Amino acid sequence: MVVVVDDEDRENEGDLTMAAEKITPEAINFMAKFGRGLICLALTEQRLDHLQIPLLVSENTSAFGTAFCQPIDAKMGTTTGISASDRARTILTAVDPATRPVDLARPGHMQTLRARNGGVLVRAGQTEASVDLARLADLIPAGVICEIMNDDGTMARVPQLHEFCVQHGLRMITVADIIRYRLRTERYVRRLAESSFPTAHGVFRMIVYESDVNAEIHIALVMGDVSGEQPVLVRVHSHCLLGDVFASSNCTCHSLVHRSLESIGREGRGVLLYLHQSGKGFHIEKFSSGEARIVSHPRPFPKENEPAFERVIQYESGIGAQILSDLELRSVRLLTNHPRKVVALEAYGIKIAEHVPIPTTSPALDI
Repeated sequence: MVVVVDDEDRENEGDLTMAAEKITPEAINFMAKFGRGLICLALTEQRLDHLQIPLLVSENTSAFGTAFCQPIDAKMGTTTGISASDRARTILTAVDPATRPVDLARPGHMQTLRARNGGVLVRAGQTEASVDLARLADLIPAGVICEIMNDDGTMARVPQLHEFCVQHGLRMITVADIIRYRLRTERYVRRLAESSFPTAHGVFRMIVYESDVNAEIHIALVMGDVSGEQPVLVRVHSHCLLGDVFASSNCTCHSLVHRSLESIGREGRGVLLYLHQSGKGFHIEKFSSGEARIVSHPRPFPKENEPAFERVIQYESGIGAQILSDLELRSVRLLTNHPRKVVALEAYGIKIAEHVPIPTTSPALDI
């Protein structure tokens, strides 16, 4: 068992993590007693599909895009399903190659998570990290994770996590460490085509990339020589159909794209990385009243009677970082209105030298 954190930034939280096939009732009890968070079983997409365990919702609007799936119990060898022994039995049943969908009861007490194909190179999260660690250890690619909380119920941060590891004789590893390790031996993006692309803001090189873990196409618009140590102006943008194409007033995506291209064109050097996220580029928000409306993706409408708020967006950060690495970027000036640490970029050896704001008409909705 180890503790996994995003990186060593003091504000990061940590998860107890263990290979699923090595789980025991004692390990489950330790997680429940000392971790205190939600104990979850992370499985690959293929395994979940084989066991016919679906996602809890078709449109994921949670802050970090954690892919919660249907909770399960093993039908054989369990009682109520909640005890440490029962949960360990359920986990071992779920990862047993001989298990069939009919061998699982649902809903149950063991929360399942869907790890993205490609692991931390595609999504830099603890779900994917737990599966990657098991696979790298030549074990069944499945992990058990549990968030670590302090005695007072607050989330343990890196300083407390260091003390926790010393107290319980555990080691700490970061998602960034796993990304660095995998980058040395694996690659998940490749160039498909390249051509000149004239725009109102100047002529760019359009480079089209494809990910080996899915059929999504990503585009890099490159101006000038971006290789080397000199910081490069970069915008990483996730596609939003309603905003990017139709200039929806419910988000600032259209403005963010064009202002970013304008800034790059003015400098004569930079990259706009346009990532095609999973999904349609919008989602349908349903209300208890029965009303439904189409919402720009990945930004939500401002809530009624509440200030507009930022939704933390997963940028497919591993894929984006690999593309920027392929372009030989070493240092970036990141175009964003919400400066934050991007673990995947730094794990790929790309330094964020500066956060550069993008002027728009609705800063409350900007990212």
